[in-house]
Amino acid sequence: MAKHYVLALLHKEDGAYGISFPDYPGVISGGTTFNDAVNRGANTLVFHLQSLAEDGLEIQLPRDAPEDAIAEMTEEEFANAMPALIEIDFPGKSVRVNVSIEEGLLGQIDNAARMTGESRSAFLARAARERLRA
Repeated sequence: MAKHYVLALLHKEDGAYGISFPDYPGVISGGTTFNDAVNRGANTLVFHLQSLAEDGLEIQLPRDAPEDAIAEMTEEEFANAMPALIEIDFPGKSVRVNVSIEEGLLGQIDNAARMTGESRSAFLARAARERLRA
C-alpha cells in the first residue's frame, strides 16, 4: 500500500458535516462532528479504492497539487467548504493466488458472497481485512 494525501471538502449543515473528494466524484460521507466526518470519509474512500482494486480496475491517484482541484471548482461547489488533506493508504494491484479450502467452506463462502453481491475474491479480501483489524 502507498500513502497519498487526498483533498477533502467538508460542509457543515444543520449541525452535521458532509465530506466529499473532488478527485473522486460520488464518494461522499458524513458525520455528526468534523472528526467523525473525516474518519468516515476516509473509510468510505478506502473502501471505494479497495473495491476498484479487487475488481481489477485502474485506481486514479489524487492530484499532486490540491490547489489545482480547488481552482477547477465552481464558486458554488466551493462555497462554505472547509478543505482538508487526508492521508489515505492506496491499495496495490490485485494478485492472483492459489489457495486450498475445504469444499463445504468454499460453498459457504460463495453463498455468502452472492448474498452480499460480492465476488469470491472481494468477499475473502474483506474478511481478511476485518480479521487483520481485530
